[in-house]
Amino acid sequence: MKASELREKSIEELDSLLVELRREQFNMRMQKGTGQMNNPHHFKRVKKDVARINTIKKEMASA
Repeated sequence: MKASELREKSIEELDSLLVELRREQFNMRMQKGTGQMNNPHHFKRVKKDVARINTIKKEMASA
């Protein structure tokens, strides 16, 4: 997800998206632990999206 797309969303939408991504990240971590993970590259993308959302939330809070 691009940062420009995230900046257009409200803080409530970002919070709900963050919850979804954290849940997905947890599920992928469990799949990795049991050896069932199909797309290991997807984990890195989700991790970066979580960081992107947190950064944008901090930018909105300071503005």
